[in-house]
Amino acid sequence: MPSKIPTLQMFRLGLFQLGLGIMSLLTLGLLNRVMINELAIPSTIAAGLIAIPLFVAPSRVWFGQLSDTKKLWGHHRSGYIWLGSLGFTFCAWLAVQVMWRLGESFYRSGWDGITIGWLALLGLIFACYGLTLSMSSTPFAALLVDVTEAEERSQLVGVVWSLLMVGIVIGAITVSKIIGTPSESTPEIISIFSNPLQAESLQRSVNQIFILIPSIVVGLSFIATWGIESKYSRFSQRNDQEEELIGLARAIKVLTASRQTAKFFIFLLCMTLGLFMQDAVLEPYGGEIFAMSIAQTTKLNAPYGIGTLLGISLSGFLIAPKIGKQNTARLGCSSAIVALLLLMVVGGTANVNYLQGVVFLFGLASGITTTGAISLMLDLTLAATAGTFIGAWGLAQAVARGLATLLGGIALDSGRMLSPSPLVAYIFVFSLQIAMLGVAIAVLSQVNVREFQETTKKAIVEVISSRCRMTTIPKVCH
Repeated sequence: MPSKIPTLQMFRLGLFQLGLGIMSLLTLGLLNRVMINELAIPSTIAAGLIAIPLFVAPSRVWFGQLSDTKKLWGHHRSGYIWLGSLGFTFCAWLAVQVMWRLGESFYRSGWDGITIGWLALLGLIFACYGLTLSMSSTPFAALLVDVTEAEERSQLVGVVWSLLMVGIVIGAITVSKIIGTPSESTPEIISIFSNPLQAESLQRSVNQIFILIPSIVVGLSFIATWGIESKYSRFSQRNDQEEELIGLARAIKVLTASRQTAKFFIFLLCMTLGLFMQDAVLEPYGGEIFAMSIAQTTKLNAPYGIGTLLGISLSGFLIAPKIGKQNTARLGCSSAIVALLLLMVVGGTANVNYLQGVVFLFGLASGITTTGAISLMLDLTLAATAGTFIGAWGLAQAVARGLATLLGGIALDSGRMLSPSPLVAYIFVFSLQIAMLGVAIAVLSQVNVREFQETTKKAIVEVISSRCRMTTIPKVCH
């Protein structure tokens, strides 16, 4: 029997998640801002591109099955983690090179055939980024299960998830240092290609970042996992206890099979939209309304990440044990509404310090909401079919987050059509988030864990067993 994984090795595993946090900062925080503010690409298109990796999340099902059945480089998990890391870091670098060509073509020719061709190529690269990210992150999640017993798993998950947020903070500070503070940003959205010298300087800085940081992330993925699977994995002892893997359509069917899980699914969707629609607009908000440089808007992810970590810690150790999981989720949503209202108010002051403080508060609210929602989700999961349920929740939330990012960009462009004032356009986005969080709170009040535990087990088991009656692989049905 493999030995128990030590705490130090848990933190080593967390280095992989730290790298993923840095990469998420590069795509959501940096590329999104550059496309919208510096290249003057419409928000809907920029957000749609950034959301593509989330929309290909169902591929994680296939990669999970592949890592279960086929070894790569002599390992069930590690080989896929390494190959995926090489893949998504290369795709990130390639996306930047195509992004410059798209921005230049759009500036010089508008939406002609060549520009649309560059756009299609960039979309394909982001899809490949999402696929290779799934190739790496899904086997990594499976590895966390392989190397732990149930009683120590929550500790390992807590360590690696915290390091994900630490990665976002480190990435924000590192990127801002590399870019520095070049010429001041202007409130007007004008393509940087109107100023060749400034365009060349920006390209040089961003290209440097997308060579240096992805190289570090690849190194972290090898350091984090090298030798772990060989020494600590219990996969060979558990290979006769496979858990069923499901696609998005069936995930939704599982989550809507009973009244209580359907209500929580709606809550999860509205909560995700309310918390993450600003992913596509926060950095552009800082650039357009507060005249912040790229370095300054990238650094906004630092107070957000710190606030999220603090929110998770406070809610996990103090708030949830005192007021309960459901009330914790409600408190988090309500706090996020307050933070969004403050985001609107500080836009009228154009004070960068105020914005940083409000972003910290929004991160704090997000951490509280996340803890409450995840804890409640586990209560609405049948122990006998935990793998199916967790897979369903995770897949549905990934696609919902992609939808939130896309809708954030669409809402910003819609706001620009409603009013010539840039501030009004951003307020429109924040207002939609508040509305979504309000709906989430209303639906949450109707979620009843006791009713789920008492009356819905039969309905869920029926949905899952219906798959087992149809499958030609009886090993996955128990």
